[in-house]
Amino acid sequence: MRGSSTMIPRIRPVPPNKSAILSALDVGTSKVVCLIARLDPIEGSDVLSGRTHRMRILGIGHQRSRGIKGGTVIDLGEAEKAIRLAVDSAERMAGVQVTSALVNISGGRIGSQHFAGRVTLNRRNVEQGDITRVIEVASSHAQDAGRSILHALPVGYSLDGGGGIQEPKGMVGEALGVDLHIASCDPLAAHNLMLAVERGHLAVEALVATPYASALSTLCDDEAELGAVVVDIGGGTTSIAVFHQGHLMHCDAIALGGNYITLDIARGLSMRLEDAEKIKNRYASCIETEADSRDILSIRQVGEDDRDHTHSLPLGQLTRVVKPRAEEIVEFVRERLEKNGYRIAKGQHVLLTGGTAQLGGLPDLAKRVFGTPVRLARPIGVQGLPEAAKSPAFASAVGLLVYPQVAGKEYFEAGRRSALPMTGTGGYIARVGQWLRDSF
Repeated sequence: MRGSSTMIPRIRPVPPNKSAILSALDVGTSKVVCLIARLDPIEGSDVLSGRTHRMRILGIGHQRSRGIKGGTVIDLGEAEKAIRLAVDSAERMAGVQVTSALVNISGGRIGSQHFAGRVTLNRRNVEQGDITRVIEVASSHAQDAGRSILHALPVGYSLDGGGGIQEPKGMVGEALGVDLHIASCDPLAAHNLMLAVERGHLAVEALVATPYASALSTLCDDEAELGAVVVDIGGGTTSIAVFHQGHLMHCDAIALGGNYITLDIARGLSMRLEDAEKIKNRYASCIETEADSRDILSIRQVGEDDRDHTHSLPLGQLTRVVKPRAEEIVEFVRERLEKNGYRIAKGQHVLLTGGTAQLGGLPDLAKRVFGTPVRLARPIGVQGLPEAAKSPAFASAVGLLVYPQVAGKEYFEAGRRSALPMTGTGGYIARVGQWLRDSF
């Protein structure tokens, strides 16, 4: 596709009648997660129509992230170490070695644009070649100033100016049009992320925008059809995906997340970062209650002599530190959506996911800011996840396993497929001998 200066690898859709073993790598600012899963064909689901396979987790590994800031690689060596450790844990649990993975991207200024294309038909039936041709016309207009294309999704077609057509093949008209949604990112951010993964002897099967991955694992069909906004609040970034009539319409990301809340706690209460993170995860809330003045926390503070001292304070003091930053994140999301023409309508579904979404009171705060019901979203439709991983923090990792099941909806230029073959059960576990020779 023209306008893309860094070629993003593409994965072939998983054949609906074949099994496969996949590896997913969620490289975040706070943690790195590796999932190894077996996908087996299913008849289909009324609730999750995009799913063609049953997903069962074989192995899981997660490590504290290193060398990543705001979703972007800032230290290749440190990022590589964290990735290696997470992958090694998942491989040992699954009893297999993987040589490739689907990888998400949160940094690199993820953004969206829509492009229109039109071709003449001369009153004949629309053929597959016409559909490909009109998408190519739309993609040729994507002058992205060096941006790298992550996803190219046809949103809808039109015939002779009449829109709302989902499948034009076989219809008759004078002219065929298309609305093509393109999600893109900064090419250097994509390149460095792929480099960190590849230095760990893993090929990158595909790069998937984090908000899209999170939406794939958490959205039900009705929500995607009626219109929904998925907000993934991670440690270093908050990313957004907007769906309408079942289609991804918009992606965005901001370099603001839960790590800023941790910093505020550390500074506001004179604590070490490690202790502030623990306090945030165990006790922090962004909604004040009557009990806040009664409940007392015992914390370790750093004194002037640089030694730790135990100190007691009301829980409300912690809430007053956390609340302003949580409000800032949610308000920022609302402003970014409105700036891009996506004002949240009353009754529209809003899903909060990502590790920081578990902050106490955040759904209630978001409900007040957005003026519509908000729910905490966990990954659905996956088997074998440990209890601790059935949480919003693992939504994007599970979504990466869903992505190959829906990748066929996207448009890619010829020659940009995955280099690895898709076989009955072992298409994603190959070249083990080469890996061993390179590593030892």
